[in-house]
Amino acid sequence: MSNDAQAAPAPTAAGNDNGNGNNHKRKRLLIALTAVVVVAGIGYGLYWGLYARHFENTDDAYVAGNVVQVTPLAGGTVVSIAADDTQLVTAGQALIQLDRADSQVSLEQAEAQLAQAVREVRTLYVNNGSLAATVAMRQADVAKARDDLTRRQAIANSGAVSTEEIAHARTALQAAESALLAAQEQLASNKVLTDQTTVEKHPNVQRAAANLRAAYLAFARSTLPAPVTGYVAKRSVQVGQRVAPGTPLMAVVPLDQVWVDANFKEVQITHMRVGQPVELEADVYGSKVTYRGKVEGFSAGTGAAFSLLPAQNATGNWIKVVQRLPVRIALDARQLKDHPLRVGLSMTVSVDVRNENGAAMVSAITRGPMETAVYDKVAQDADTLIARIVALNNGGRVAAAPAGAPVVPPSPATGPARGPSPADASRPSAKHA
Repeated sequence: MSNDAQAAPAPTAAGNDNGNGNNHKRKRLLIALTAVVVVAGIGYGLYWGLYARHFENTDDAYVAGNVVQVTPLAGGTVVSIAADDTQLVTAGQALIQLDRADSQVSLEQAEAQLAQAVREVRTLYVNNGSLAATVAMRQADVAKARDDLTRRQAIANSGAVSTEEIAHARTALQAAESALLAAQEQLASNKVLTDQTTVEKHPNVQRAAANLRAAYLAFARSTLPAPVTGYVAKRSVQVGQRVAPGTPLMAVVPLDQVWVDANFKEVQITHMRVGQPVELEADVYGSKVTYRGKVEGFSAGTGAAFSLLPAQNATGNWIKVVQRLPVRIALDARQLKDHPLRVGLSMTVSVDVRNENGAAMVSAITRGPMETAVYDKVAQDADTLIARIVALNNGGRVAAAPAGAPVVPPSPATGPARGPSPADASRPSAKHA
């Protein structure tokens, strides 16, 4: 019994030695892990303090761009569609053709009315000369009648002429004077219609020219051109469809003019300024392509403020939610050419906020106006057609066209005048010119 009692403590001592060894290992591992965490924390602190705190990042960013709608300016039936989704079109290229039968008839009527107005006004100027000649003739008649009366009155005492003959001479003088007065009034009335103007600037011609311009615009607008160069999207029109003015038929997206709208938290824009450099990555290309851009401006309000149903926070269960402010970022056009983006793609954005010398908000207009010149040619073609019709009906004298509008000189051997068509330069002739 005593021997057993003396031998029992031996395993307990061995177990304590193993336990102490495990504890020492565990302590060393914990110390090492703590040291690693501390070193990593110090490293990250140094990284954040020296570099990372100068950058604001978000992945709530998307590519945006201009979506230019193609809408008719005049109603009609669609007879042709020259472009479809995904196709590249250039500014001025014909996209949709409407039936132009009605507008063609109206155009021909307006051409005939202008030609008639020019000829009628020319007649007014010609009448000035004929009426002036009539006045001169009537003046001669008055002078002759006055001389006849004077001669008869001079020999009346001698009895060579009777009193009745003198009365007839006096009546003839009065009739001649009345005829002279009527001719002078007719000349004055005709001059009122022609004074201080020319055939080209006469109100009757200008009114007919305005009607022709309106008819030509309605005719030309049956062809819908591409307002800008870009890719066709959202085509909803079909051949045979009757469309009304202002109906969206398709859209053209110029992908060389896209930008990025990055939605930063309100606590992230404290140090953001206009002009700060930005690095961006698109999900479609991944980290293989890095875009360079710059902060172009800040939205005037948060997304919640401009939403369709703004939040009503004047309630008892209000919970504060950090708001996001859209920040517009301009991209490098050369990079867009090499690696094109599409509207709506996701982006990851990192803004370098170290340089805070820029403005907090845009203080002046920094880009030119968005505009298209594809509709200017239609107005110029209308002015050219008007000038030519006026010239052909004005004895070959070319009318003065508006500034910037080309004038087509008349050619008597070419027959009726023809105006250029906005689509294919084929249109009805001015048969009444």
